[in-house]
Amino acid sequence: MSKIVTMGEIMLRLSTPNFERFIQADEFDINYGGGEANVAVSLANYGHNAEFVTAVPQNEIGECAIAALRKYNVGTEHIAKTGSRLGIYFLESGSAMRPSKVIYDRANSSISTATEKDFDFDAIFKDADWFHFTGITPALSDSAAELTEKALIAAKKHGVKVSVDLNFRKKLWTSEKAQKVMTNLMQYVDVCIGNEEDAELVLGFKPGQTDVTSGELELAGYKSIFEQMVAKFNFEYCVSSLRVSRSASDNGWSACIYKAATKEFYHSKEYTIRPIVDRVGGGDSFAAGVICGLLDGKDFKSALEFAVAASALKHTIPGDFNFVSRKEVETLAGGDASGRVQR
Repeated sequence: MSKIVTMGEIMLRLSTPNFERFIQADEFDINYGGGEANVAVSLANYGHNAEFVTAVPQNEIGECAIAALRKYNVGTEHIAKTGSRLGIYFLESGSAMRPSKVIYDRANSSISTATEKDFDFDAIFKDADWFHFTGITPALSDSAAELTEKALIAAKKHGVKVSVDLNFRKKLWTSEKAQKVMTNLMQYVDVCIGNEEDAELVLGFKPGQTDVTSGELELAGYKSIFEQMVAKFNFEYCVSSLRVSRSASDNGWSACIYKAATKEFYHSKEYTIRPIVDRVGGGDSFAAGVICGLLDGKDFKSALEFAVAASALKHTIPGDFNFVSRKEVETLAGGDASGRVQR
């Protein structure tokens, strides 16, 4: 199997149980997660050699975060023990017309203060096939943005394929800062993943009249934006998940992909996900599915269908991580969405 490296922040997740509001909660459910860590767990679950690179404090909470990754066969050899704290995020899960809410407590976390000297990137990328990062990590701090570029330079030095999930987070930085930092990092990227908001806020491209809140998707806008992105950044593939948000509990879920070499555009089948158990990590499970499909040698259409099916299933699982098998994903991608009891 292939070796994939992901780098970013793993956080302690404290979520209200049973869809309670923060003000109601007397206790929190504990999980660990974060964009790139979620991707690593999915890929390890599919049988790939997934390594996660981050920094955690040298204390019991840092060890708990590492243990959460090891439990699911993610490599943790290159995690630095430095800094003073693990980032935290609080989640209030929405339902029906009430949206979910996330509150971050991650300022001065270990990864946001880490520097290049904390990592041996030549060792990290030795024999690696793929490197994945997101727009979240460079948003954490200027030093995290610099660290991300150092990792990208090392990855390209070792001939590693690179993917990014643009993942704009308005609570972490402005669109202006995101465009300045991320536009520079795109020179290292082969596969670009991001939805319509990410393309506009992170890279400055506006995809026509598409509005995620309207219940309608304008696919021609995506094809146009992908063509512009390829022309500017020379990506091999541009990929976007397509979420039609009818409510917090009811979403339409599909995706589209553009292959630069052949100028082909493809839209996947759409799943109706109702009710949604937990949509956090849905985009990460999608990115992992894209990576897995392409590394497995699937054609780009089949890789996309695998990714959409994997991420649709993630919406049924609480927590950040996607605990589905290849067989379960392939079954859904093959058309069996019955949900019948398996006996």
